[in-house]
Amino acid sequence: MTRFTIPRDIYHGKNALEALKSFQGKRAVVCVGGGSMKKFGFLDKAVDYLKSAGMEVKLIEGIEPDPSVETVMRGAEVMLDFQPDWIVAIGGGSPIDAAKAMWIKYEHPETTFADMCKVFGLPKLRNKARFCAISSTSGTATEVTAFSVITDYTKGIKYPLADFEITPDVAIVDPELAHTMPPKLVAHTGMDAMTHAVETYVSTAHTAYTDPLALAAIKTVSTDLVPSYKGDMAKRDTMHDAQCLAGMAFSNGLLGIVHSMAHKTGAAFAELGAHIIHGAANAMYLPKVIAFNAKNPEAQKRYSEIADFLKLGGTSDSEKVQLLIRMLRDMNEKLNIPQCIKNYGLDSLPCENGFVPEELFKERLHDIAVNAVADACTGSNPRQPSVEEMEKLLLCCYYDTEVDF
Repeated sequence: MTRFTIPRDIYHGKNALEALKSFQGKRAVVCVGGGSMKKFGFLDKAVDYLKSAGMEVKLIEGIEPDPSVETVMRGAEVMLDFQPDWIVAIGGGSPIDAAKAMWIKYEHPETTFADMCKVFGLPKLRNKARFCAISSTSGTATEVTAFSVITDYTKGIKYPLADFEITPDVAIVDPELAHTMPPKLVAHTGMDAMTHAVETYVSTAHTAYTDPLALAAIKTVSTDLVPSYKGDMAKRDTMHDAQCLAGMAFSNGLLGIVHSMAHKTGAAFAELGAHIIHGAANAMYLPKVIAFNAKNPEAQKRYSEIADFLKLGGTSDSEKVQLLIRMLRDMNEKLNIPQCIKNYGLDSLPCENGFVPEELFKERLHDIAVNAVADACTGSNPRQPSVEEMEKLLLCCYYDTEVDF
């Protein structure tokens, strides 16, 4: 038996935010990030809609990118004091992910962060509150998924929380919110969506229910992401839908080692003044992981099916895989995303010498590889890497060298 879980209601299209007016409850907490939702008026709209529904509203503001364990615990304390029956998270993946973890702690105050990290091991939620997620970025799709990513800065590790309990009750996918994204964010979140869809399609947990969603997302991202990056707002709208389709796919069909590696390298060098941004990490690592996984015959066949769906050409499965890799690398070029860690600058743009020094990367390589192999996303990857293979793969991602093992 296999489970397929998505939010009970998904409101999408222009003015979908107005769905908040129909919510029933006494108190709502609204979780939000750094300021774009306030700057562009969407936070005020959301609060006004909730108040018009008769609710008292309290804000949890300033949730940082790559939210920390400490932020989660502070937000949960606010919820425990206010006792909301609706938790509404608005913005990018970070405030939504943080709010999901706060929700767990609010419903079960005895739960530790270590407890939250037990894959599909959470206690039942919805005893106190329901959850609504409103995404302003077109990539993480956390508004429809059973996942959250929280960073433990004391360890320099991002931890994926995974359980169908944290799948939101309501998702609002309003394209007008995505119009606020700067180009770099469009690029990074878009390639995150592409990675979600590609990884799900070859995952060992893919099903007949996830395959069509993944392929539809891949098709749209391949044609619409670059124009969206260049300012085409009609394509920005279709990208917002595509990333949501990818999210429904990967929440049920799971991911692979591109995400394992991105989780474990993202904050590994934070003391140098920057993170390897998640979507950019996925974009850099995806072509290398495809080459690695394609040594598995079933994975090679699945990748070639993607290439056929995109009409990339090629006469053999191996040639089709190479054409898919070339397409993804070409997209990185057009989106101004580096091809490897060595060329990843502090500003996330390509440069000759990136912010992660070669010797420091090699010094931490083994520990990163061990953590990546142990990541929750590794289990559904079509080819299971050893720690030694993961080290070699990470080196290929550092130097942009060929994966021949």
